Amino acid sequence: MRIMMLTHADDAADVLPSASFLDSHVECLAPVPSSYGALAAADAVLLDARGDLRRARALCQLLSGPMDCPPILLVLEEGGAAVVQSDWGASDFVLAGAAPAELSARLRLLRPRSVEERVVDEDRIEVGDLVIDTTAYTARLRGAILDLTYKEFELLKYLAANRGRVLTRETLLHEVWGEDYIGGSRTVDVHIRRLRAKLGTEHDHIIGTVRNVGYRLDAPGDE
Repeated sequence: MRIMMLTHADDAADVLPSASFLDSHVECLAPVPSSYGALAAADAVLLDARGDLRRARALCQLLSGPMDCPPILLVLEEGGAAVVQSDWGASDFVLAGAAPAELSARLRLLRPRSVEERVVDEDRIEVGDLVIDTTAYTARLRGAILDLTYKEFELLKYLAANRGRVLTRETLLHEVWGEDYIGGSRTVDVHIRRLRAKLGTEHDHIIGTVRNVGYRLDAPGDE
């Protein structure tokens, strides 16, 4: 895997110490326009977002939008995760103090969508044994229809459409309940708990908890 990092640091390990344990070398590039063209050759792009989050957001949106950059993994300080929203365009984020195993896992999950996870058409999302029909508002697990409320369905659909990405509670509230919703983040926790119960003990683990941050849906085999 070819990995590039946009940062003012000379060494990726100065930004993300666990990068020194990766099998692949991380090439550092200054976050300036003259560097952006080189990113097309990367399999993954690490974006140093530890400082100016507003600037990091603008750069992330530029790279993931008009420039169609490879998958972006934001590098954040603790506390920065609460600010990140889905409209940033990042595929995922990692805290600067993350362990080597976590960094490797997040980079691995940045890979292009596989046969196991695919959008067959605009109305159908498949993640492993889970099949979501967005037109019929049905979710099937191994062929059996799950008995979901409207919000449970919308939450599961959003998680599945963003498989492998860590989604903060704030992002889920905004995307599923809407920006006018005045309830707290506990609403998300309650609905996640109900979803896990309906998935059953064999599959409830596909919705993982990222402590103090939010949730992520992974198909079996991704863990």
